Amino acid sequence: MRNLKSLLIGSAAVALLCACETKDEALKSGLNPADFDVTYAGATYDEETGYAPAQGEAKKVGLYTLKNDNGMEVSITNFGGRIVSIMVPDKDGNFQDVVLGFDKAEDYFPYNNTTDFGAAIGRYANRINQGQITPEEGETIQLPQNNFGHCLHGGPLGWQYQVYDVVEVTETELDLKLLSPDGDNNFPGNVEACVRYTLDDNNALTIDYYATTDKKTVINMTNHSYFNLNGDPNEPITNHMLTIAASNFTPVDDTYMTTGEILPVAGTPMDFLKPKAVGEEITNFDFEQLKNGNGYDHNWVFDNQNNIDAVAVRLESPKTGIRLDVFTDQPGVQVYTGNFLDGTVTGKKGIVYQQRTGICLETQKYPDSPNKQWAESNAWVEPGEENAYAHTCIFKFSVVE
Repeated sequence: MRNLKSLLIGSAAVALLCACETKDEALKSGLNPADFDVTYAGATYDEETGYAPAQGEAKKVGLYTLKNDNGMEVSITNFGGRIVSIMVPDKDGNFQDVVLGFDKAEDYFPYNNTTDFGAAIGRYANRINQGQITPEEGETIQLPQNNFGHCLHGGPLGWQYQVYDVVEVTETELDLKLLSPDGDNNFPGNVEACVRYTLDDNNALTIDYYATTDKKTVINMTNHSYFNLNGDPNEPITNHMLTIAASNFTPVDDTYMTTGEILPVAGTPMDFLKPKAVGEEITNFDFEQLKNGNGYDHNWVFDNQNNIDAVAVRLESPKTGIRLDVFTDQPGVQVYTGNFLDGTVTGKKGIVYQQRTGICLETQKYPDSPNKQWAESNAWVEPGEENAYAHTCIFKFSVVE
């Protein structure tokens, strides 16, 4: 992995050249790069009126597509660092798009749709209790409260609604960076964050995140893709077979906030140590955690933590035979089963996204780690250290034999 400084130098000329080349090629996804060739001047947010366009600096948005020798394609926009499409072969050799998203850039703008589809989330993925952190003794910082009184995904104007700068792009790699100023959503510290997407010929998409800060702060980045390995979002993901290498999870209260406990999955609907259909027990609301989460919206604690070589999560579609293996160096994964998709959002190809249309596998620190005493999930980042925050996640696709 190159260091942060080399990413920040980058090659804008190479990025521009490759972006233009992509526009001249037909994509398997059917996406038109011209529909992402726009500018974004930011947004404002008001609790009563919601989102509105801002009059800030207009930044260029584009679509960048990675390809490998097997014909796999991954399309990414630098708006929110979002994965727009992942085209992989099914058991019959037909290519399927296995993530939710939109056909054009404007649909991702928050005043048009408030979604996290495919985004590189920051500064802090998941929830922070009551939106409060205490970097130093006696100093409590109030962050935005945008989810049952908690700070979710960095607040209503988190990094998923900001334009990342394109540092470098080749046929198999895209490097993005974001400069988040001190006080961005009230988080302390000037942060330089980078996200690198790399596609190899094993059909593995590697996402590397790393960041530095000039002041003690919290950072917890993740990817928020909604996967549907059926290749057809008209079909829910309840048929998917899910395996999670985790004997424990962190329970939540009825505001989706972790209680601070770590409980065993044994004997509960949270047990995915062996393959089980996502929908097998998802509506068992007699189990308090499924009632509290409106389905699965929980963090699992990996048994074999920080081992990038071990399969942490496996997801399979019996319809297409497509398998997704997730590898990570993070201690946990937030599994979210699209519980709040409700038919009000229309995605790619005019498909309306209903409840449980997609499943998110968000490798990360545990929720509310800044306020919990979890030694294996420290989210505090100190100044002065290059790449003080680092996180790798690998999404590897194959076909069940």
